[in-house]
Amino acid sequence: MQETYAPHAIEPAVQQQWQENQVFRAVADASKEKFYCLSMFPYPSGRLHMGHVRNYTIGDVISRYQRMLGKNVLQPMGWDAFGLPAENAAIKHQVAPAKWTRENIAYMKNQLKSLGFGYDWEREIATCDPDYYRWEQWFFTQLIDKDLAYKKVSAVNWCPHDQTVLANEQVIEGCCWRCDTPVERKEIPQWFIRITAYAEELLNDLDQLEGWPDQVKAMQRNWIGKSRGVQLQFGIKGRDEALEVYTTRPDTLMGVSYVAVAAGHPLAKEAAANNTELAAFIDECSKSGTAEADVATKEKKGLKTGFTAIHPLSGKEVDIWVANFVLMEFGTGAVMAVPAHDQRDWEFANQYGIEITQVIAAATESDAIDLSKAAYTEKGTLINSAEFDGLAFEQAFDAIAAKLAELGKGEVKINYRLRDWGVSRQRYWGSPIPIIRTESGESIPATVDMLPVILPTDVVMDGINSPIKNNPAFENIEFNGAPAFRETDTFDTFMESSWYYARYCSPKADQMLDPAEANYWLPVDQYVGGIEHAILHLLYARFFHKLLRDAGLVDSDEPFKSLLCQGMVLADAYYYTNVNGGKEWVNPAEVTVERDDKGRMVSAKRTADGLELHHSGMSKMSKSKNNGVDPQEAIKHYGADTVRLYTMFAAPPEQTLEWSDSGVQGSQKFLQRVWRLAYELKQLDQVELSAVALSKSDKDARRKLHETIAKVSDDIGRRYNFNTGIAAIMELMKTLTKLDLALESSRAVAAEAMDAVIRMLSPMAPHITQALWVAFGNEGLVIDASWPAVDESALVADTIQVVVQVNGKLRAKLDVAASVSKEELQAQAMADEAVQKQLDGKTVRKVIVVPGKLVNIVAN
Repeated sequence: MQETYAPHAIEPAVQQQWQENQVFRAVADASKEKFYCLSMFPYPSGRLHMGHVRNYTIGDVISRYQRMLGKNVLQPMGWDAFGLPAENAAIKHQVAPAKWTRENIAYMKNQLKSLGFGYDWEREIATCDPDYYRWEQWFFTQLIDKDLAYKKVSAVNWCPHDQTVLANEQVIEGCCWRCDTPVERKEIPQWFIRITAYAEELLNDLDQLEGWPDQVKAMQRNWIGKSRGVQLQFGIKGRDEALEVYTTRPDTLMGVSYVAVAAGHPLAKEAAANNTELAAFIDECSKSGTAEADVATKEKKGLKTGFTAIHPLSGKEVDIWVANFVLMEFGTGAVMAVPAHDQRDWEFANQYGIEITQVIAAATESDAIDLSKAAYTEKGTLINSAEFDGLAFEQAFDAIAAKLAELGKGEVKINYRLRDWGVSRQRYWGSPIPIIRTESGESIPATVDMLPVILPTDVVMDGINSPIKNNPAFENIEFNGAPAFRETDTFDTFMESSWYYARYCSPKADQMLDPAEANYWLPVDQYVGGIEHAILHLLYARFFHKLLRDAGLVDSDEPFKSLLCQGMVLADAYYYTNVNGGKEWVNPAEVTVERDDKGRMVSAKRTADGLELHHSGMSKMSKSKNNGVDPQEAIKHYGADTVRLYTMFAAPPEQTLEWSDSGVQGSQKFLQRVWRLAYELKQLDQVELSAVALSKSDKDARRKLHETIAKVSDDIGRRYNFNTGIAAIMELMKTLTKLDLALESSRAVAAEAMDAVIRMLSPMAPHITQALWVAFGNEGLVIDASWPAVDESALVADTIQVVVQVNGKLRAKLDVAASVSKEELQAQAMADEAVQKQLDGKTVRKVIVVPGKLVNIVAN
């Protein structure tokens, strides 16, 4: 064993040993309890960032700990390889997306290996591999057969420049997030999967997920958005048909003063046919986004359709408007407007001078209602509502719903905010949708022998059109002896990420899943990933799992038993102001910082030329602020174990981590202390613990050891508070460094403790601990060793310290036998010299003895 800790010599050698021995290869074994630990797979952007490092270190620590408990652990890794960023990079670098993606995968894989993550690389998948996406293509055809996938014309956000559909979050102030082209509303045929058929189950099964954060479950409940309301019909004057409206507030029905429909509603289109102003307004609406947040905040605009609605109960006639705050995607595309009790309706009514009628009285006397300032949106008692006056919300709901049902004009209905999942994308770099279009326009699922429909990869990106659109070599085929056409839309990349966790169970199976393998490993015991995936990815994965279950491929209801959402990684950001008044950001690695004796920043200068910089505080590592810390540079400088240990020690996993060079250096110094103590022990003769008599200090140190084992086991195994577990090991090391290793008894305790420290540190710092494991004469791998067990007898102290008070004030501390009786403890306290001085000339009135803690003597 060499004297100094040399991570750059140790780490490659240990990694080579793992690889040669296929240490992390997972094999199903029914005789062992399994543990499937999964971190969300990365998009192969080219380089890992510190967010990746933190995410994957958390997963690796959990995996290694569970393995040391004797469980059969699966920890796989792969690549979320499809998506628009690859197209953007291809255009920028003038390289095909496939080539760019493969090169990035190779580089990032080496980065992951350099950090010592224990992945079963035999299970590696990339979603751009035909052997992967062929099965989701096959599964999609099965969903069509079961009427769980279908095609319909749907309104979308359309970028005319990029010729693609945009998600709501990709529309920024009405323009494409990428090219800044004004976005249009366009109706095009799209493929959908019927997630709404599972809405109730997706909602109810959240109660099964005890290992999920409450915040994530709440976000999913809100997204699913179950509501109980009334679907009712307003008549249309002069017409036989009715206008369908859904409301969760039927109690406000008597306050309706207008009805509003979406720009895409059939009534709006009909009215616009002979109204150029309305047609222009509808066209204007088509150029705005559909995000609810945007709709809620933008100026309310509208035009009358010329149609009149007839109130279902009162018969009152009100105008039907086209309004920009009503969306076809929600409800029926029409709303009954009650300006007095809905803020959105109120704003519109004030804009156009529409009547505002109060029909709900204040719930409490303290509620001040001023309808000239805002709508009153709370529930209360009905007024101005004819026969329903005086009813509270629940009574009014039931009474009005019953009246509407009696008249055949409404019924109680459960609705969901959730909409069917649109999976069509007009981009290139994705899995082709396996559909054949005949010359007659019929859409037919591709047959099994036609799968996979392989995406061409030898393409040139022009930045505008998808290379597979208007591409005869891809598009034109023959089907049943007649000319036909392939679908040129590709799947939403959420399709690939919704079932990858299951494919890991049998990645080479010549079927979508091997049910035996899948049902051994699934569900995932611990899933680790960012909170930004709390809704869509996790909801789609839960939905997909239920589809797999109903297809007989898995037998569990949910894909992920427990979920840990790690916080972001922050770093200092520095900038200077350029000649144009803009901010130029300087990477922290290029900055020299001066601090005062309390660690506060005094100045920050660019190292190269001494330019004075402004410090804008800590912010998320990002390219925009040039404050990312390159993991490879950190590994090169400190070693992988130091980087891993720091990311686990700096903050609890759910909280943000503030990157600090001094903190990283502190982690490195700690590992050096561990190595140094181990080296000192190795230079001395080893002594068996059972062969020596322990002094009080030895027993205290041994008790500290086993208290630490108990705490670290709980912190890592149950609470996932890795930072406090590491802190406990650091405290133990301080105790061990105070032992006199010249004494055989102290040496024996230190050796026992060092063995436990190596095991406890191994999930966080696997390379140094493997080197130390071997140095102390152990065979094999520390990861195959058992987790240290607590010796309960070591936790029992021979002596305890008891506080003695006189009239509530501390006067003495006594070291007494742990088994001391209450009477003996009182006698020793009364006999103490310092206590006797305080009692001189006084009469003892009362003695309170709390065994093991204190004696309080009351005297005057």
